[in-house]
Amino acid sequence: MAKQEIPTTLSPELFEHLQGEQLVLLGTVDVETKAPSVNAISWVKSLSKEKIRFTVTNNSRIVTNIKDNPHVVLTVVGLETVYSINGKANILQETMEGVPLKLAKIEVDIDQVFESMFWGAKIVQEPVYEKTYNEKKAKELDVQVYDALMK
Repeated sequence: MAKQEIPTTLSPELFEHLQGEQLVLLGTVDVETKAPSVNAISWVKSLSKEKIRFTVTNNSRIVTNIKDNPHVVLTVVGLETVYSINGKANILQETMEGVPLKLAKIEVDIDQVFESMFWGAKIVQEPVYEKTYNEKKAKELDVQVYDALMK
């Protein structure tokens, strides 16, 4: 039996799915405990089939973890399944310009893309989240953040 090849890039459908406003789980290795650490992030966007960018506050433990160990996994629930995207993160900017918050710009070079949904099932409803602060200001901030993230 031939060994199945593991994709090293995003499929066209997954690339489109990651064009913003998705709930993504980010796995890093904690700098102190060396244990896995998982955080929910939302400012995530696919830059190409080989790269994903995201941003978090620059004083986040995520930034500290990536500086110590750049290996990350992004978990995406969507397109009727669950994807685990393994890669190496690089902090492009400690503080992004053009946004009112102190956000770090981080880019992930994709190594492998696994479909990690358990056998015999599919996702019938994707996670949905709601921003709990001023809706107009949230939309304005999202536009600023995504513009700065993709520069």
